[in-house]
Amino acid sequence: MNLNLLLDNLTNPALLFFVLGVLAVYLKSDLEIPPNSSKFISLYLLFAIGFKGGQELSHETLTSDIGLAMAFGICISVIIPLYTFFILKRKLNVFDAGAIAAAYGSVSAVTFVTAVSYLESQQLGLHGYMVAVMALMESPSIIIGLVLISIFNKEHSTATIDIKSVIKHSLTNGSVILILGSLCIGFIANAKQAEGIKPFTNDLFKGFLAIFLLDMGIISGRKLKAFFSFGWFPFIFAVAIPLINGCVVAIISSVITADITNRFMFAILAASASYIAVPAAIKISAPKANPGLYLPMALAITFPINITIGMPIYFLIIQQW
Repeated sequence: MNLNLLLDNLTNPALLFFVLGVLAVYLKSDLEIPPNSSKFISLYLLFAIGFKGGQELSHETLTSDIGLAMAFGICISVIIPLYTFFILKRKLNVFDAGAIAAAYGSVSAVTFVTAVSYLESQQLGLHGYMVAVMALMESPSIIIGLVLISIFNKEHSTATIDIKSVIKHSLTNGSVILILGSLCIGFIANAKQAEGIKPFTNDLFKGFLAIFLLDMGIISGRKLKAFFSFGWFPFIFAVAIPLINGCVVAIISSVITADITNRFMFAILAASASYIAVPAAIKISAPKANPGLYLPMALAITFPINITIGMPIYFLIIQQW
């Protein structure tokens, strides 16, 4: 059973398109997804998962369990950057440590979307409120990361960080606005009228995901070349920490909920790393952090690790525990 789960994920068409993108770079192919098309697909994925989540949420009764799930998600996004910052600071400067800690405390919407597809392959459905949990986990880690940079930066003249602007930027980030907005629209939309766009939000979803992952593979392949000049520590961190986070949360989430799908999504959210919202915020608020370090770690290493071996491992832990 364990082997079958792993093989199913390794032969997923979406994942294979990601591998094709990496391979294309190393073969020096001119294959690429036009930037405008790539941006459209990103927007589509966020829109589709948000809208579908809102529709699911509209069928559920808002309870204390949902509130507890949201609080648990926020706790995860606060604790992870706090402990990872001090591990990273032993080998890296304060700016890079803060940026990477923020990225690993935050979440990847694309990993979330891929996890939804994985659940569907197991004949399981997502609870709509987990989309809201994901959106709530975007901002806290960014704030924690930047506050830690401010506290531990010895260059006091450049250590000041406008926390108010950081919070505002985190909450108004395009990906956060789109997924929250789509969630709200899906929640209040008339169910009969929402059926009219179901072919767009559901039927086309896996095809767009495959093309998006092809693009992610091309981007990752390009960034991996320069990444290894930083030594082995970032690579080991980008492999080990997400797997540890995912496995630990897969176990302790049983205290919060007995639902298999919720526990799986909590594990994925804890294991994923942001390469959209966090880089955008860090670029503005902590420009001394090196994007050639935190971006490849999240996108080129942690992302494929999660969608190849991470998801089957977290799922198996939840089934056994």
